Amino acid sequence: MMIPMVDLHQQYKNLKTDLDDAVAEVLNTAHYVLGPNVHAFEQEAAKYLGANYAVSVANGTDALHLALIAAEIGPGDEVITPSFTFIATVESILYRGAIPVFIDLDPSNFNLDLNQLEKLITPKTKAIMPVHLYGNPVDMTQLMDIAQRHNLKVIEDACQSFGARWQDKMTGTFGDFGCYSFYPSKNLGCFGDGGLITTNSPHYYQELIALRNHGSYTRYHHEKLGYNSRLDEIQAAILRVKLPHLDTYNKLRHQAAQRYTALLKDIVTTPQESIASNHIYHQYTILHPQRDAIQAALKEANIASAIYYPIPIHEQPLFKNKYAHLELPHTEEFTAKCLSLPMFPELTSEQITKICDVIRETVK
Repeated sequence: MMIPMVDLHQQYKNLKTDLDDAVAEVLNTAHYVLGPNVHAFEQEAAKYLGANYAVSVANGTDALHLALIAAEIGPGDEVITPSFTFIATVESILYRGAIPVFIDLDPSNFNLDLNQLEKLITPKTKAIMPVHLYGNPVDMTQLMDIAQRHNLKVIEDACQSFGARWQDKMTGTFGDFGCYSFYPSKNLGCFGDGGLITTNSPHYYQELIALRNHGSYTRYHHEKLGYNSRLDEIQAAILRVKLPHLDTYNKLRHQAAQRYTALLKDIVTTPQESIASNHIYHQYTILHPQRDAIQAALKEANIASAIYYPIPIHEQPLFKNKYAHLELPHTEEFTAKCLSLPMFPELTSEQITKICDVIRETVK
């Protein structure tokens, strides 16, 4: 039997009655846009995360984009961000006409290298966009200290880290904005696209409320150029059912990661965790120079795997050699060696053992 990267069907089966009832209730009320479930979910998410405000949007990319607009990041402004991330991180910067300044990753945790951060700050730098990659929190204590000393905005890309903590605070609640994705495979995922922005600023909250809804606070009164980026009522209802289960799911992911590490630590490079944080393992990613052989062997054994991400952003065709001069050695090494293994709360010990046996046999 195939071992998938994520088993969304199993999670649906486990919550089927509650999910079906929640969707049916929306259909019965026929209130589909900015309805009671959207407002309730925003309040519940803000409470869970420890943020003053939460504004739901259509997807994680829009969350990043609208946060940058509210932060008044515009043409010519520089935003420091890792090159090793999903394209949406950088798309949001480019949508504003701003300039992504790429930083290498820290090989100890796969996040941006904070020891290089201040070297990249120039008079044009206006913001930092850290990515809590794979659900592993960035050291936000150190990052916020640097940002505050240089008067920089911080937009956290927490699209893979809903429920992760750095010390005693959730990722996405340190900076000016936290941006989340509810893509189906995320730790907290809906049945389509969805996103969220958190902030502790009442001013930013009001800006985001208008930006997501055609620049309008009051219907047919449009104070600014806005967008159509609203989480729909059905997705909000689904997220409300799933949110109370998230901590349990994240604990199960962590237990699965510990089993992986115990079996693999002597043959591949396994993820590292800081004692100051809880890694929620959106992905469990290993490094090995025989990555392609491992992936081929897993495929032969009907085991899924994935490379997140095979090409760093600064080397994407999008830029047409604009960053040809840029050297990010850890990023480039990582893209050549990284492989993500199946990870979901329902993953069994037997499945993990089978996966690790295939890897061990391949690289022995």
